[in-house]
Amino acid sequence: MKKYLFYFGLILTILSFNISAQTFKSDVSKRGTTAAPFLTIGQGARSIAMGSAFVGVSNDVSSIYWNPAGLTKAEGVQIMFDHTQWIADIKYNFLAASYNLGDLGTIGVSFLTSNIGEMKVTTIEQPNGTGETFSASDMAISLAYAIQLTDRFSIGFNPKFIYQGIWKMSATAFALDLGVQYVTPFDDAVLAMSISNFGTKMQLLGNSNLVLYDPDPFGTGNNGKIPAYLETNSWSLPLNFRVGISYRPVKIQEHSVLVAVDAAHPSDDYESINIGAEYSYNDFVFIRGGYKSLFLQDSEEKFTVGFGLKQQLLNNVSLRIDYAYQNFGRFSDIQKFTLSVNF
Repeated sequence: MKKYLFYFGLILTILSFNISAQTFKSDVSKRGTTAAPFLTIGQGARSIAMGSAFVGVSNDVSSIYWNPAGLTKAEGVQIMFDHTQWIADIKYNFLAASYNLGDLGTIGVSFLTSNIGEMKVTTIEQPNGTGETFSASDMAISLAYAIQLTDRFSIGFNPKFIYQGIWKMSATAFALDLGVQYVTPFDDAVLAMSISNFGTKMQLLGNSNLVLYDPDPFGTGNNGKIPAYLETNSWSLPLNFRVGISYRPVKIQEHSVLVAVDAAHPSDDYESINIGAEYSYNDFVFIRGGYKSLFLQDSEEKFTVGFGLKQQLLNNVSLRIDYAYQNFGRFSDIQKFTLSVNF
C-alpha cells in the first residue's frame, strides 16, 4: 500500500511542478472572483510570523492548514487553539488536533469559525434600520490523514466541508487539500508542495432569494405578486498552489536558525513569494520574522514579526504560546494568538 501511495505522491509532485512551471506567470489576477475568501487566512501564529512561508516547515498540528503531509512530524497528541483579530473587527477561531499513529500515519481534525457580530437590517425606506438584525458566518470542518511513505517522503490529504451564510441565505462546498514533503540529501533541506481548496463551487441560496415579481408591470388585471427566486451565480473556491523549501543553516548546541521560502500561485490573485525565518534558543524561546507577498502588485500585506515560548510541564506534556503581528498597510494590522499543547 505504501509503495502505491509513494508512486501516487511522486506523480502528484511531478504534475504539480509541471503545472506551476506552465502557469506561474499570469497577466490576470482574478481578484474578488472566488467564494469563501476566509479559507486564505493563514492559521497558526508561528507560520504567520514567518511570513506564511510554511509549506516546507510544517511539522505540527497547524500542518492541517498549510500542508497535511507535515502532520507526520507532529509527535504524540497535539491540540491547538488559534485566535485571529482580522480586519473590520472580524474575529476567527481555529481549533485543531492530531494524533500520531506511528507507522499507520497521523490523523487530524480542524474546525474554523468566524465571529462577525450582529448588524442592523436597513432599507432605502428605513436607512436607520427596520428593527431586525442579521449576521454573516463562515465555517470549515476538515479531517486530515498523512503517512510517511519512506524515511524522507511523506504525503497528506485533508478533505473538508465549507459553509458560508448571511441573513437568510447560505452556501456549502466540499474541498480537498493535498500535500507532500521530501527531505533532500542536501543537509536535510525540505522540499514541499501543497494544493489547497480543490473542490466544488458555492452558490448562495435561501429565503432572501424569494421576491414578488410582476411579469407585466404595465398591464392591468394580472397577478403582480408572483413568487419568484432571484438567480445567483456559482463561484469557485480560492484554489492555491504552493511550492516551498526550508533549511536550517545554523544548528549549534542551544542555538538554531530556520529559514524558509514559499512560492504561491493562487487562482484569485497574482503569483507572489513569501520568506521567513525563526531563531530558537534551547527549544524554549523563539523569535520570528518574515515578509509576505513579495512581488505582488498593490499588496497591502508586508512584514511580519512574532515570538513564541515553549515550556515542558511534565515529562511528556509541553505547552506552547505563540504571537504574531502582520502589517496590513492601510487596513488594521493583524494579530494572532496561538495556544498549543503536546502530550
